[in-house]
Amino acid sequence: MPETVGPGCAFLDYDNDGWMDIYLVNSGPCDFFKPSKPLRNALYRNNRNGTFTDVTEKAGVPGNAYGQGVAVGDYNGDGLPDIFLTQYPRCILYRNNGDGTFTDVTAKAGVAAPGWATSATWFDYDNDGRLDLFVCGFTEYSKEKNVYCGSKQMRSYCMPNAYPAVSSWLFHNNGDGTFTDVSKESGIAKELGKAWGVVAADVNNDGLLDLFVANDKVQNYLFANRGKGRFEEVGLWGGVAVNAMGLARSGMGVDAADINNDGWLDLFLTNVDNETFSLYRNRKDMTFDDLAIPTGIGAATMPYSGWGVKFFDYDNDGDVDLLIANGHPDTMVEKRIHGVRYAEPMLLFRHTGDKFENVSAKSGPIFATDLAARGMATGDFDNDGAVDVLVGVNDGAPVLLRNNIGRQNHWLGVRLIGKKANIDAVGARITYQAGDLRGSAYKAGGGSYASSHDPRIVLGLGMRTKIDWLEITWPQPSGKVERIDKLPVDRYIIIVEGEGKWR
Repeated sequence: MPETVGPGCAFLDYDNDGWMDIYLVNSGPCDFFKPSKPLRNALYRNNRNGTFTDVTEKAGVPGNAYGQGVAVGDYNGDGLPDIFLTQYPRCILYRNNGDGTFTDVTAKAGVAAPGWATSATWFDYDNDGRLDLFVCGFTEYSKEKNVYCGSKQMRSYCMPNAYPAVSSWLFHNNGDGTFTDVSKESGIAKELGKAWGVVAADVNNDGLLDLFVANDKVQNYLFANRGKGRFEEVGLWGGVAVNAMGLARSGMGVDAADINNDGWLDLFLTNVDNETFSLYRNRKDMTFDDLAIPTGIGAATMPYSGWGVKFFDYDNDGDVDLLIANGHPDTMVEKRIHGVRYAEPMLLFRHTGDKFENVSAKSGPIFATDLAARGMATGDFDNDGAVDVLVGVNDGAPVLLRNNIGRQNHWLGVRLIGKKANIDAVGARITYQAGDLRGSAYKAGGGSYASSHDPRIVLGLGMRTKIDWLEITWPQPSGKVERIDKLPVDRYIIIVEGEGKWR
């Protein structure tokens, strides 16, 4: 079963030269798979001219098991992005050495998470200024426990309910290069699930990062952060656990953003075909309304199975849009279910007020191309302000999409660096004024599926050529609010917490 649910991918600037590099996850040796020739993951350095160079061997980040996903974060606060890989049957943490190489520190750090892990996210759950780690667990699985599914005439990949549910992991950052598994005492381990995707975001505006977890054939989890290291699962009460008929769906990818600029974060969930995806609007009381049907997303997504998903302003007009990567998890589905395909096209929705317009048909040939897409990451690899897209494809070459429309509008790219707050500024909020445009952005932890995004935030301005001001609310334990003016446009800047200016 792990064969059909990868791979993830990432944009990261591993050498801190200001240009996004690429990391791709691949299969690797494990108990059920012995490749005939060596296989490895790949790290590609950005050559700054639209091409990349494979530096995997030099960097020392090949992976060492059956790869699933990747989460990038500066866990030791040295200003260098580190790489965490979710794998079967164990995970791996690569520490960035700052000289173009990485060191496997999994054993010392204590984050192997033995079992089958899928997505992961770095976030500071206890507001001590250090990045902690949440890792999604997906079923109790091994070669010995493999189940035969399908019929005597045709074998197919199993549904998740063929295997027992498991808990996910929460690792607390001790600040000395090691982590403590706090899954049990935090309340995370109490909830057994089959987790694919996770996003960390403060959905109730209490200054604590919560977790929205997509489960397959098990109700989705909304872990409300209650402080003092404790989480309470409130997904059913919040309206995000099951569908309108009370049935658990096949949750896979997730994301969080403030789609209506009301200061409260909304959620998105992808599911398998004939279940519709969900757009959850925040009701400001830890409950949500599913707006998939009235916004047009429900009908458009009904035929598809979604994995990677991201809210971002693809055309830089100041409104948050939506991109989804699709593909059915069962290679034999076309022989089992009429009208459902294994490879499916991606979907792009443009935010137009109360609706999300499906603009896929007029957005490029890739949206008429069928893919067995899985992980999806967003990032500006050519630094033109138009956010590009990287897609991991199951049993196929990855897809790198260059954004040609975002450059037609003005923009400002912002890299936030926390000091008292966590260095990656996960949980930061940005509001900005540009003439008649009042915009906002939020730095969530994780999101999509098994993938990691460009850490920079691009603020769309439309045709406006000036930003009046920008305000940052830094995550706790800082909580500092900084207002900055005299900002440039059409370039990237760095804002360090407490400096009150841009670089």
